[in-house]
Amino acid sequence: MPSLTWNDSLANNLAPMDETHREFVDCYNAVASAAPEDFLPAFDRLIAHTVAHFDLENGWMAAVDFPGCHRGEHDRVLAVMLDIRKRVEKGDMFLGRRLIEELPAWFENHVNGMDAALAFHLDSIGFDFEQGALKPLADGEQRGAGCACASMNTPETVSTPAAATAA
Repeated sequence: MPSLTWNDSLANNLAPMDETHREFVDCYNAVASAAPEDFLPAFDRLIAHTVAHFDLENGWMAAVDFPGCHRGEHDRVLAVMLDIRKRVEKGDMFLGRRLIEELPAWFENHVNGMDAALAFHLDSIGFDFEQGALKPLADGEQRGAGCACASMNTPETVSTPAAATAA
């Protein structure tokens, strides 16, 4: 069975995010190494962690109006996990084990893609993780621009055929 090892390539240098990712790795490894009779309880703990993990990141994204594709990926992964959980409960261990084989590749890609962009954006705009909001600016201080993908859907940057021909 595959395993995940926490290493520097999974770090986004944002303490709250890195901590929840370390917890994901620990929960994942508990499922990956679980005996058949312990698989479902370990999988339930991974699902519970994943719900809390995604809720945390989704809350950060909502607070700064980050693009929804990241949240959509969270929703899809959780839907698959919950569907497979029902199958495992009915005795279908094949799909449960298959998901566990596939999760490391997804996790590494997600952490180094979507989560890295979110971490960069939150850090560059001065997000306060304790308050769950942007830090107030001092007089004359300006906020960083953040991640380009976070501003792709603003009205000023949306290009329509009519706007292009009017220009």
